[in-house]
Order: sequence, then structure tokens, then C-alpha cells
Amino acid sequence: MMRPDAKVEKVYLYPKPFDSRKSIDGLAAPVELDIRVAVFNPVLFVFLNKPHNRMKILHWERNGTCLWPKRLESERFKISPDVTDEAIVLTVQELNWMLDGSDLWRNRPHQVLTPRFVA
Repeated sequence: MMRPDAKVEKVYLYPKPFDSRKSIDGLAAPVELDIRVAVFNPVLFVFLNKPHNRMKILHWERNGTCLWPKRLESERFKISPDVTDEAIVLTVQELNWMLDGSDLWRNRPHQVLTPRFVA
């Protein structure tokens, strides 16, 4: 399991839905233009698709850019009900809670699933 560690200074949750077909270069452009933070800083950039069932995390690591995807099978990632055009700054712990299925704004977890087969 891939999880961010304490070396990460900040986590930016991008406020607008992203096209889940985009890869590293397609996600790096909005970071530079909208969030105005260099992609090479020790931070994570989190993107959610419109239905909030897919997440991609962009991160520079020593000698290259990493892209971590996560797809939820039945639940949705929860974000602040007060959506703005500004990136939401999270801590590494809050991102880990979000990856675990917690709703940071309503303090409710996702249902735990027992997978039966790969779709």
C-alpha cells in the first residue's frame, strides 16, 4: 500500500473535477496555472473526478514524478460542501483519513467492503 509520509510538507486537494484519463503532464498543468505551486516542491496534489469515485495523487520524488491512482468500488470520496475555486490544503494525516474513507467534514467513515471478484 502506498501512503504519503511525514516528508511531505502540504497536500493540495484540487477543487475542480479532473478528467480521469489525464496522466502526469495533463495534471501538472493545472497545478502550475491554478494552484500556483511548483510541481517539484515536496507536496502532494490530489485530484478527484466528477463522481468522486476516482482519485489521483501527483508527487515529485527525487528523480521523477509519481502518479498514484485509487478507485472506489461503491462509495465516494467526500469533500467540503463549501466548494470554491481555491485548492483545499490538507495535512498528510487528513489525506490518509480520506484514503481510508473518512468524510473529513462530517466525520463519517465509508462502509468496509469484502471484494468477491475483480471487475
